[in-house]
Amino acid sequence: MSIRFERANSEIQRCLSDIIQNKMNDPRLNSLLYVSEVNVTPDFKFCKIKIALDTDNQEKLNNIISVLQKSEGFIKRELVKMVKMPQVPKLNFVIDKGTQATIRVNELLKTIEIPKEDNYDE
Repeated sequence: MSIRFERANSEIQRCLSDIIQNKMNDPRLNSLLYVSEVNVTPDFKFCKIKIALDTDNQEKLNNIISVLQKSEGFIKRELVKMVKMPQVPKLNFVIDKGTQATIRVNELLKTIEIPKEDNYDE
């Protein structure tokens, strides 16, 4: 990937995080929600945004994605004010599966009981 698209991805990610955290007043959006990854296509027509949340409640995650998808117009208007791009891409919000897997592994690790070693001098 070229430096131009890496820079565009990181700038869009920064701006989207700011918009979601500070400018959207929807009570359904959790404050622990964050934008984990942004991938814009080379023609700037589409943008895939991975959203992560520190929960494994699938219904809650789907609800948040739905809220963000319905707010696409507002988010795009705010994005235009913050970023100069050839055109504003169509935003597609998805759940970050990698973060979900990490959360699940951490939960499993917390349930493992490791016996303490006894140090005997024999």
